[in-house]
Formats: sequence, structure tokens, C-alpha cells
Amino acid sequence: MHRIRTKICGITRREDARLAAALGADALGFVFAAGSPRCVTPEAARAIIDALPPFVTPVAVLVDEPLARIREIMAASGCRVAQLHGSEPPALLDALEWPAVKALSVATAEDLAPLSSYPNARAFLLDTKVAGRHGGTGQTFDWTLARRAAGGGTPIILAGGLNPENIVAAIRTAAPYGIDQIGRASCRERV
Repeated sequence: MHRIRTKICGITRREDARLAAALGADALGFVFAAGSPRCVTPEAARAIIDALPPFVTPVAVLVDEPLARIREIMAASGCRVAQLHGSEPPALLDALEWPAVKALSVATAEDLAPLSSYPNARAFLLDTKVAGRHGGTGQTFDWTLARRAAGGGTPIILAGGLNPENIVAAIRTAAPYGIDQIGRASCRERV
């Protein structure tokens, strides 16, 4: 089995970012979705990102932003990967100058159909489908769907309700490239 990459999402404080990095997080997620309790400004994210050690990847978590706004956020924040959680068309990913992770909400096998529409996604983040939400619900989905999605060859990042009690089972079942968890300090807050 390969090493599972870990992303801690919802970083809003420098001390949380440093702790996550010290504990081995590969990536940190900065939420730029208006209305999220974990939303940060690009300038606040930049102050945190500039204090990170090397080899920790800052990720911009975005929902249905136009290309020009994504470019502004990426440049101002210093994020190096865009994670897109909305209904962004494949052409948007093609136009980005940064690697993109396309997030999909999953409940059934039919929800995996869009995977083939995003040939330029560097990875897919699969999260639990909950009406009216773009992620961070704290709920799990059928992890065998993630294993099925991994068969397409693009790395799969597993999200949705992962915790110390179920993480081993999730990894064994889904065999993901990586996992995405909400930072412990913000577990009660959801996108």
C-alpha cells in the first residue's frame, strides 16, 4: 500500500497550521467560500501560508467562483492548488494555471458519472452528498464507491465524516490516494 496523503481543511489560524504541519499534514485547506464559518480572506491565508514550512501544500477551497476571481484568490493567498467544490465546468479547470482538484458529492454510483468529464483534474475529492451543502457535513458515504472511482486512474481523495474511529476502515475500503479532514478545532463548524 502507498503512503496516504493527508489534508487538513478549514485552517483559519497560524498556530493550527503549524501544528498540522508538525504532525505531518501534506496539505492545508483554506476555505474561500462565502458563508462558511471557516472562510478566510486571501490576505489572512497569505499570512498563515507564509509561515508554513516547505513541502506543505496550501490548497484554496472554492465554490463556483469565476476564473478571474480564482486567479485573484490564488495570487493573493499563495495557495498552490485549487480545490473546486461547485458546479464548475471542465473548461474552467483547463483554463487554470494551477493544479486543480475537482470535488464531487457522492451518494450513489450515478454520482461518479462526472469523473470522465474532467480529464484535466489532478485528483478528485469525494465527499458525502447532502442537499444544499458543498462539503464539511461530517457524514460518511459508501466508501466502495471511492474504490470504484480510483479505478479510473486519477487520484482519489476521500472526505466526509472521517474520524479516529473510522479512518482505518475507510482507508482499507476506499484505498484512496489521500484523505481530507476538517481541522479538529473547527469540527463543530461545517461548510
